[in-house]
Amino acid sequence: MKKIFIVGNSTKLGEALAYSALKEGYEVYTIGKCVNKKLLSRLNYYFLPIDIDDFSLLQEDIKEFISGHQFDLVILNEGIVGQIKEIEEFSLGEINHIMNTNVWSNKLIIDSLSIHNHPKQIVAISSEASLKPYKGLAPYAISKMALNTLIKAYANEKPWTHYSSISTGFFITEKLNKIIENIDPNEYPLIKDIKDRQLKSIEDTSKDLLDACKKALKYPSGSFLDMRTIV
Repeated sequence: MKKIFIVGNSTKLGEALAYSALKEGYEVYTIGKCVNKKLLSRLNYYFLPIDIDDFSLLQEDIKEFISGHQFDLVILNEGIVGQIKEIEEFSLGEINHIMNTNVWSNKLIIDSLSIHNHPKQIVAISSEASLKPYKGLAPYAISKMALNTLIKAYANEKPWTHYSSISTGFFITEKLNKIIENIDPNEYPLIKDIKDRQLKSIEDTSKDLLDACKKALKYPSGSFLDMRTIV
């Protein structure tokens, strides 16, 4: 049975990924802050409650959980967007929090996996914002640019694992709906752009993402890929 390790089970996408992976026959290992009681009752599902932002404990806490397994696929899904506002309105503390969650926590997790696991494939969830720093999303965009580069660096240094960054595009969530309702599209053109798109459900996004991870293996390790156009 293939094994998948999903970082960020407390997010809606992480939860949907776990369900989709179980349906595909994976043995699913996840970490995150919140326990999903429905998933806990599922066969072949394993969960470790952990605060990914607590760098002092992160690597030690996950060591036993990941040791003794070789994961066929790791999805680094944990990430935060932050508030929608101009970059000058962000404090360095806010920016550091976004960078720590979106970039440096992933570095510590990859390092632990390299020592204790040697997974076959690692996919980091990136964003189209990493190529285009939309007004209102600058710190998030910067963090995803850094994440793409981090993945390229590991691909260069650790050839036994296939690495890629995959952008999912925007998809329907309660949080995104609230942002669309409360942010002026005239002030932030990204909001109008999102409204004009045909967005997928989170369930369909999770299925398409698992498919994109399989297709990513055909591309050079370290590639940045868009899930909507990958073939």
